[in-house]
Parts: sequence; structure tokens; C-alpha cells
Amino acid sequence: MPWLHLVAYFFGGAFLANAVPHLVSGMMGRPFQSPFAKPPGQGLSSSTVNVLWGFFNLVAGYLLVCRVGDFELRDVLDVAALGLGLLLLAVFSARHFGRFHGGNAPHRS
Repeated sequence: MPWLHLVAYFFGGAFLANAVPHLVSGMMGRPFQSPFAKPPGQGLSSSTVNVLWGFFNLVAGYLLVCRVGDFELRDVLDVAALGLGLLLLAVFSARHFGRFHGGNAPHRS
């Protein structure tokens, strides 16, 4: 069923977006929020935990995009599903983590 492939690409995009902050923070040696912290998603996890969690997300994203169906970079629906998952998770992350890192403060001129 082609629509199930689009759902997989959507979630693949979300997993790929989620991999970025965890991998980058971990590789920089910085603690960052993760599902394994206390409280989950709010407390900080070690840089090692973040690298492992980021890598897991990268693998999950790869499996959903590259091993489900036949993802075609020139197919607008395939790319739109991936991009929408990536965009929605990125905006959610910006708002969620912005509470902890000052990213949601209003800009004043």
C-alpha cells in the first residue's frame, strides 16, 4: 500500500530530525534532554547517552526511509511526507527545548 510508505517516510523524517540535536550535543560533549533523563524529556542526559540515542534515531530514520517501499527523491509525495515529518518534529523540538535553553524568548528591538 503506497500510503503506508508515505506514513513511514513521515516518521522517518521525524526520526532523522530528532537525531540531529542529540548527536550534535553528544559529540560536543554537552548534556542534553532525552527520554532517559529524570524527568524524561526535561532533565539532562550525558553526552554519551545522547550520542547513542541520536544514533538510534538515525538508524530508525534510515530504515523507515530507505528500507520501506521505494523512496524516490524525485517523487513529490515521497519528499513531502519526509519533509513534513522533519519540519513538524523540528518545530516541536524548537518549542519544547526552547523552554530550557532560552529559544522561546520574545525578540525585542
